[in-house]
Amino acid sequence: MRMRKHKHTEERLALCASLLPENPGENRGAWRKLFAARMEREPVGLELEIGCGKGGFILQLAERHPHVAFVAVEVCREALLLAVEKCKAADLKNVLFLCLDAATLGEIFADGEVERIYLNFSDPWPKSRHAKRRLTAPAFLALYQTLLAPGGTVRQKTDNAPLFAYSLSSFRENGWALSQVTDDLHNSPWAADNLMTEYEKTWSEKGFSIHALTAAPPRKA
Repeated sequence: MRMRKHKHTEERLALCASLLPENPGENRGAWRKLFAARMEREPVGLELEIGCGKGGFILQLAERHPHVAFVAVEVCREALLLAVEKCKAADLKNVLFLCLDAATLGEIFADGEVERIYLNFSDPWPKSRHAKRRLTAPAFLALYQTLLAPGGTVRQKTDNAPLFAYSLSSFRENGWALSQVTDDLHNSPWAADNLMTEYEKTWSEKGFSIHALTAAPPRKA
């Protein structure tokens, strides 16, 4: 679904420039140092959300874990605007945002720099010819394996059953270990700790089940 255009998007994003690193690649391998200056303490970890939408999930997460640093990626500038404005209003120092294609994340983060990656309600890219664009396609899993620190994990949520089935197969075929797998997150043992995105709240209220999993990459040789 295409988002409605907002008035003065670029001007409003400029007002939130402190939350949008201009040359993020310059921080490769040094994100914790950047956050330490903002948070006035060394963060205990660095976590990444790919596709943050309007920011509801990442802001809840940052509030719950104030000593962890979070980077939220969103390619849609209209959604990004809403997320950064919410973050600015909340005066959170442990969140930064990037507007870029997830395929370039290897240029932004160093090997082993990220403890956890969140994939919340990613575009399912339903046509077979577009399968390589899915964020759980093999090329992306290889990228995540490089970015993740030892013990790091990927957490995925989606309301799209075909995408979830594809993701389960992709993780397994590429040697990832799966846990906390469910086809009904809101009625699962992990429901109490779940933080809902705006999209998730809307669709779950309409009766849609939420699929979820946690995946750990194979050990590096």
